Amino acid sequence: MNKNQIKKVVLAYSGGLDTSIMIPWLKEHYNNCEVIAVSGDVGQEGELEGLEEKALKTGASKLYIEDLTDEFVNDFIIPTVKAGALYENYMLGTSFARPIIAKRLVEIAQKEGADAICHGCTGKGNDQVRFELAIKAFAPDMPVIAPWREWEIKSREEEIAYAEAHNIPLKITRETNYSKDKNLWHLSHEGLDLEDPGNEPTYEKPGFLEMSVSPMQAPDVPTYITLDFEQGVPVALNGEALSAKEIILKLNALGGANGIGLLDIVENRLVGMKCRGVYETPGGAILYKALNVLETLCLDKYAAHKKQELAITFADLVYNGQWYTPLREALSAFVDVLMQTCTGTVKLKLYKGNIINAGVWSEYSLYDPEIATFDEDDVYNQADAAGFINLYGLPIKVQAKVKAKNQK
Repeated sequence: MNKNQIKKVVLAYSGGLDTSIMIPWLKEHYNNCEVIAVSGDVGQEGELEGLEEKALKTGASKLYIEDLTDEFVNDFIIPTVKAGALYENYMLGTSFARPIIAKRLVEIAQKEGADAICHGCTGKGNDQVRFELAIKAFAPDMPVIAPWREWEIKSREEEIAYAEAHNIPLKITRETNYSKDKNLWHLSHEGLDLEDPGNEPTYEKPGFLEMSVSPMQAPDVPTYITLDFEQGVPVALNGEALSAKEIILKLNALGGANGIGLLDIVENRLVGMKCRGVYETPGGAILYKALNVLETLCLDKYAAHKKQELAITFADLVYNGQWYTPLREALSAFVDVLMQTCTGTVKLKLYKGNIINAGVWSEYSLYDPEIATFDEDDVYNQADAAGFINLYGLPIKVQAKVKAKNQK
């Protein structure tokens, strides 16, 4: 990449520590280029306040704030939940937010005639891969600038020093400098004391949790909810018809108040290292549980087991930044077929961090109480089981006889 040919750059801008210092850094190191900041609104709420003023004061020529929330929910979150995809129990909150933002970055870069796209991801993380694979899917020849892979800054401490030297206002201090990512689905926490897996997260400390409370601080009485699904998509909460986005936001409040959706894991990053993170995903945890309960009624054994098997592949694709691939699209098509009968109502009890099944109903239920009953019935002849066992166990019987003969 010839830096002298870079005259206009589109920057993925959050207003956080990394991207705040990248505007002046780009102008210093890329021929005083024009920097157009783009913030994808995926539900990070208060983080967008005052962003335009900050971007312009630090040297950006303009700021786009793009509302991506509906598309984020309908085209990324819901397909992933329907797939049952979990990466080492992580509900992929950061992972599937990157492709949609990157897609919009490309659209704006092409509209503005930009020479490059810049992101603030570190060279140690997964997000650099997620952004750049998505950019390749829509603009395969677009140059990408990744300052963390170029500059002399080596730590967040040095980033703060750079910001202070350039009079860039920050909402963090050296003492509260967790690396966080927030959207309408989740909030992640990394760094500081969490880098030692032996340290317990300070769930009860005021200000640590933002979407949830500690289960210890949750109410002493349970909260009951009902969720209605149509073909695997949530359509109503407590009998009220709502959009999937509205349901997630309400579940965040209900789940957060009951200490639901906290996850503390050491995960395997795509780039090869292990990292420790604490996640808050209150509404997401409820949705995953509810749909799973409904599937126990509506999916047959082999479909359910194959779906569980492929959910790992789906999660790997999302985590590894391969959303815009034929395989991910094919897996989503497979899931959509299975979800055709996943329509019904699930009742759950939320209590001190627990999500407890309290009932499930569906017109497509494969559960027949007359067959399953322990009482007398007229539909299942128990004597039939003898012939089934003889045929099912025939290979084992033959193997045993051959083994016994050869041992003699």
